[in-house]
Amino acid sequence: MKFTEQHEELRRTVARFVREEINPHVEEWEGAGEFPSHEVFRKMGDLGLLGLRWPERFGGLGLDFSYSLVLAEELGLIRCGGVPMAIGVHTDMCTPALANYGSDELRDEFLAPAIRGEYVGCLGVSEPGGGSDVAAVRTKAVSDGDDYVITGTKMWITNGMKADWCCLLANTSEGPAHSNKSLIIVPMDLPGIERQKIHKIGMHSSDTAQLFFDEVRVPKRNRIGDEGAGFLYQMLQFQEERLYGAASSLKSLDEQIDLTIEYCRERKTFGTPLIDNQVIHFRLAELRTEIEALRALTYRAVEQFVEGQDVTKLASMAKLKTGRLAREVSDTCLQYWGGMGYTADNPIARSFRDGRLISIGGGADEIMLGIICKLEGTLPKRKKD
Repeated sequence: MKFTEQHEELRRTVARFVREEINPHVEEWEGAGEFPSHEVFRKMGDLGLLGLRWPERFGGLGLDFSYSLVLAEELGLIRCGGVPMAIGVHTDMCTPALANYGSDELRDEFLAPAIRGEYVGCLGVSEPGGGSDVAAVRTKAVSDGDDYVITGTKMWITNGMKADWCCLLANTSEGPAHSNKSLIIVPMDLPGIERQKIHKIGMHSSDTAQLFFDEVRVPKRNRIGDEGAGFLYQMLQFQEERLYGAASSLKSLDEQIDLTIEYCRERKTFGTPLIDNQVIHFRLAELRTEIEALRALTYRAVEQFVEGQDVTKLASMAKLKTGRLAREVSDTCLQYWGGMGYTADNPIARSFRDGRLISIGGGADEIMLGIICKLEGTLPKRKKD
């Protein structure tokens, strides 16, 4: 990956924003169980950080995904997982299909204010009966004249309590599960919508909701692209989500190693610094090597994505590796911190809690393995009835 001065200027801008506008407030936001997303997003919008890749016609900068990579990497320096996840949902998970396939009218109404930070977006795919199995979505959008009437429930929705609109996946017809779904932009102030906050073991500062839709009427012009193409559009959005997730974890993983090295130099047992134990400094060196390997994989996937190649396998590999390495790094570092690592406000403990989600959200590890095996041609053939 070759970075230009434009990339480096973006990197400095994001790092400064994290240092001055986010990290000083993280403890307060973690305690409150939410952060002021509209306020933070408006500040990011003023800096041009919310529409790096989207068309200039709607307020974006028209850049490529390598700039989203830089944004995600620097947001990894935020001292919690919830805030960068919430930002990523807004910039690279609920907006790609809208930006790429939405009508100009729809993009004027929802994408442009999202880029300015006036609106907060969320993605409505997971449901109580299925998360990673997108084909199992049961929410229905029944045709009624010029409208869809939406009924169903969405679960684990990041930004769900405060979102102004939802990019919702719903069944718009009967038929095969991969061709009967559409993505619809649903304003979240419509009659028939209720929200319920979900309490989690980590990612505390990111509000997460269960959303209920009871005969919610939405104009058909709010549909993104063609009817029945929603499954395909969402699969494409997932690739960007997985690349963003991998990139946003890199500096966080490095920082956990840095903090642990620093602590192990200061902490002594039996008169000797912990870091002098070969089992510790060898293990940290091994984990640092794994992080660099993940960085190389992520960079390669992004390079190919920018070139327009299909990166389904590489993105799935990066997502799988990120989730497993996040668990391994935080668990190992917490062990070396000992009792201090088990305190609730310890940065490694927070990473331990927050990072556990990576192997679940956006497609569980097992789903990633299935995708990789399918593309490798190693999945067993299903028997026909």
